Parts: sequence; C-alpha cells; structure tokens
Amino acid sequence: MTLTGCLGKKYKLDKSDKFDEYMKALGVGLVTRKMGNAVSPVAELTKNGDEYTLTSTSTFKNVALKFTPGVEFDQETPDGRRVKAIITIDGNTLHEVQKDPNSGKETVIDRTFSDDEIKMVMTVDDITATRIYKIQA
Repeated sequence: MTLTGCLGKKYKLDKSDKFDEYMKALGVGLVTRKMGNAVSPVAELTKNGDEYTLTSTSTFKNVALKFTPGVEFDQETPDGRRVKAIITIDGNTLHEVQKDPNSGKETVIDRTFSDDEIKMVMTVDDITATRIYKIQA
C-alpha cells in the first residue's frame, strides 16, 4: 500500500489513547486539552505536484499542513505552538519530527495509512499517544 491510494479519502477519529497525557507533556492548558479530547476531527491527505496537504477539520479548529517531503517548514500546531517540522514519507507512513524552539521539546508523529484507517502515534518525552482514524463511507 502506498500513500497514493489514500489521497482524497476522509478519515474520522475513532479512538484515542493517552492523548490527554501527551498534550499535558507539551504544556497544553486544561481548557484546550478538554476541547482537544472532545472533538472527533476528520483528516484528509491531498497532493498537488510535489506538495502534500494534510487537513484536519473539526468543530474546534481546522488545520492544514502544507509540506514537501524532507523540507523543513514552520508549523503552527493545533494548540497554538510554533514549531519547526520536517515530514518524510516511508512507504505508507508520514514521519513527522517537530522541534519547539521555545521549550526545546522534540515531538515525533507517525501517521500510517491503510485502506480503512490512519494510525497516528505521537511521542514526546516518555509519553506515547495513539489515535485511530477510520475511513468514512
């Protein structure tokens, strides 16, 4: 399976594990964490030339990540932090490394796409959170 087969498909958050602990480790405030835990965003990956766009849409916040694989870019995270990020592609996995210049924290996010889901594994410090998105019919 390659990413090409997943382009333009919409995946809705189905389950989440340790997401609150993950946000807490990043220093996200209580109100934002409660909102982040309450919504079920819909993710979609599209491609235009060499550039990919990963969108996440929810009632709380809409985010669009535009990136070229292997090229560092400035990113504003859904919780408002400004980080430097690089996303590389390994088969059907988007491997993202975020570096926060203010806190010095490094976050690793792997999004593995399959026919029916995206498995998102996020690690910061010693905390690993997993979120599963299921394809929408």
